[in-house]
Amino acid sequence: MRSRAASTRNTPAEPATGARRPPRGPAVAQVVESGIAVLRRKLSAGELGSLPVVLVLAAVWITFQSLNESFLSPRNLSNLSVDIVGTGLIAVGIVFVLLLGELDLSVGSISGLAAAVFAVLNVNNGVPEWLALIVAVLAGTVAGTVQGYSVAKTRVPAFVVTLAGLLTWNGLMLYILGTSGTVNLDENGLVAKLTSHYFTHDAAAYAVAAVGTGLVFLVSWQERRRRHAMGMRHRSLRGIIVRTAVLAAVSFTAAYLLNRFQGLPLALLIFLVVVAGLDIVLRRTHYGRQVYALGGSIEAARRASLSVTRVQTAVLAVSGTMAALGGLFLASRITSVSQGAGSGILLLNAIAAAVIGGTSLFGGRGTTWSAVLGMLVIQSIASGMVITDTPTAVQFMITGGVLFAAVVIDALSRRSQEAHGRA
Repeated sequence: MRSRAASTRNTPAEPATGARRPPRGPAVAQVVESGIAVLRRKLSAGELGSLPVVLVLAAVWITFQSLNESFLSPRNLSNLSVDIVGTGLIAVGIVFVLLLGELDLSVGSISGLAAAVFAVLNVNNGVPEWLALIVAVLAGTVAGTVQGYSVAKTRVPAFVVTLAGLLTWNGLMLYILGTSGTVNLDENGLVAKLTSHYFTHDAAAYAVAAVGTGLVFLVSWQERRRRHAMGMRHRSLRGIIVRTAVLAAVSFTAAYLLNRFQGLPLALLIFLVVVAGLDIVLRRTHYGRQVYALGGSIEAARRASLSVTRVQTAVLAVSGTMAALGGLFLASRITSVSQGAGSGILLLNAIAAAVIGGTSLFGGRGTTWSAVLGMLVIQSIASGMVITDTPTAVQFMITGGVLFAAVVIDALSRRSQEAHGRA
């Protein structure tokens, strides 16, 4: 009896029928489950990131593709990738200003001013293109610097100062162009090739996709190691691999489609390099951290002895520089500069692209990639309207509705973050 009892005690008990066992599913299922859990946590805390704009972009593409099968054709997507560059560069500068919780209303006029300076110097006065281009970009930098210094010293809201700048720089553009009205650019010149040149070899697009994906993985992996060494929360290696795989799929698919038309556009390559470079500046440098700090609370930044004047001046200078670059790409697209350069809905589209992409109007939240996503949404709507012969009025209404939804989501997200003590 004793031996039987001892044997009974030493024999491991069989698990009950309804007992919960540790999950033994495949690794992919575990990644999906963990991803859903993270998504739920972020949604409840108001940390939506770029998810809303990605869903909107997918809905826009699916809708227009169902209405016209040529919407997602290689030709249309290639044209779309070039069309987003001019206004997209301006929107990237707007992101810097929005991060401070301010607004720059002068970017349209500065873009027209830069284009006019280039056209008059090169075409009317025979200045070499490379020199005229540098002077034109510097004109935008100077205009932005003057406005930034004025905002920092007078503490007048930026939208007031830049509203005055809108009128001033537009008047200066008209004065520079004079009575000629329109200046035609050399179709074979340096500026014209910014949007007309393509890298036709297939290896170029695939190489950019491979290098970009590899750099993203390396940066994410190094960030994970650094945060792990400091005992901070960090992404899992499996999560980084999944994110990189998704990016690789998107990048190589885009490269394949571009190669089916004319290859990789030079304008798109420049745009991606500029956006990536400025993203590094914002998120990896001391200056970038100061920008986010000022956007969080300018008074707290002053008490922390941050140079508010220098940062505000530099931010408006970046905005002016990007506006000038965008103006040159817009002029390159039509190979001419007229008195209407920088006018119309250019300013509204640039601001809308930054906001729709996820940059907060309240400051302190957003990235340069926000402008890319937002510009893709706006230009996709415009392109789809042209293909489906939809009136321009409908385009404005749809874009306005998307912008309104983005602002509402931004406000609700901030309210949720405040409730969780994260704003």
